[in-house]
Amino acid sequence: MRRAVISISSNIAESYHRFHNKEKQQFLAIAFGSGSELESQIEIAKILYPLIDFKNIEDDILEVMKILNNFLIK
Repeated sequence: MRRAVISISSNIAESYHRFHNKEKQQFLAIAFGSGSELESQIEIAKILYPLIDFKNIEDDILEVMKILNNFLIK
């Protein structure tokens, strides 16, 4: 999960410093893929640790994924 989170932020930062739109989109797409990995890992964690409330993290990753999706659509 930590690696997925680091990948999301690293690829967003990398996209910011690219000059060509195609390169920016590629790094944002990678960040989006890492977000999908994190969503899946959260689902597994919910099964393994049913007593932990994952609502806050689910809300946070949903917001990040929406933002990335908006950048990818443009």
